[in-house]
Amino acid sequence: MSAESGAERPEAQRPQRSFAANVAFGAGMLLVLATATLGAFAAVALLGRAVDAAPLSSMVPDDGNNALVVGGIAIGGLTGLMLPVILFGMMRGNETTSRVGPGAAARKVLAVLVFDVCLLVVALLVAQLGWFLPAQLTTVVAVFAVGFSWMPLAMVPWERFGLGGVFGKRRGSAASHQAE
Repeated sequence: MSAESGAERPEAQRPQRSFAANVAFGAGMLLVLATATLGAFAAVALLGRAVDAAPLSSMVPDDGNNALVVGGIAIGGLTGLMLPVILFGMMRGNETTSRVGPGAAARKVLAVLVFDVCLLVVALLVAQLGWFLPAQLTTVVAVFAVGFSWMPLAMVPWERFGLGGVFGKRRGSAASHQAE
């Protein structure tokens, strides 16, 4: 260990991206944003049909429909965002980061689907408030409930279930400092 300050260390030069790499990055970003947006629309349409048709019609009151719309936006947006990112991770790799293998990709997709089910359950539970509250208030509660429903899942020690690599390594964690 050296006692030199950060100002005395030589600064590493980051390689510049080529024009083609910038275009590929931009196209990838547009694809991910498009799939997230289309996924949100598709999930809202599917949940809307499920509420209007037989499966959920008696379960969700009229004033709770907006809660399912909020849940559908979250479910479709998350799935549409994560699936292309996982697929890009399977194709991309370099000296510092390796490609995501099929097993790890399957675990990541499974984790996204489990989280989607959690979001659906939260949206259905909040929709039940439509029996007591007006639609506008139910919608406000749904935005907060669905929006913050990821917090309990963030506190789960995923490493104990063998899913530590599924959600990526945190910057500044003890494991990354030990590797240096």
